[in-house]
Amino acid sequence: MIGEISVAGPGAGPYGVTTGPDGALWFTLNQAGAIGRIDLGGAVTVHELPTAGAGPVGIAAGTDGALWFVEIAAGQVGRITPDGAIREFPLPDRGARPHAIVADPAGGCWFTEWAANRIGHVGPHGVFRHYDLPTPASEPHGIAVALDGTVCAVLETGGVARLVP
Repeated sequence: MIGEISVAGPGAGPYGVTTGPDGALWFTLNQAGAIGRIDLGGAVTVHELPTAGAGPVGIAAGTDGALWFVEIAAGQVGRITPDGAIREFPLPDRGARPHAIVADPAGGCWFTEWAANRIGHVGPHGVFRHYDLPTPASEPHGIAVALDGTVCAVLETGGVARLVP
């Protein structure tokens, strides 16, 4: 059986989804500028982001008990706790268009900077590091961390970038 749950009305633009530390499903609402939560009973809670038009896309459960997300339109990385407290961290390059995000087992998160041709890292307190990709205009999208800590990002140019931190 497959069912659907309405999350925030037509045009909300649900995008990324992950399981949170509380066992609920957490998701981004790109067009609504919000982060949503669905508990195991199907109840939906929506948390509006402080930045209007932020355009959240990727979301990941962090190792710090919170969820991390990227705001493609605002050029920010955000963090939300299970109780709904939100903190946003503006990227040094607000036009970088962060797209995907994954938890770093050592703390913080790795994310792609689609328009800036980089992979970025944000620590738990909002300190950024950035790594330029060797191929111009490779447009990194999805990102993962391998068991050995290697960061891999898939590129629209047809390759995979590997970063050994």
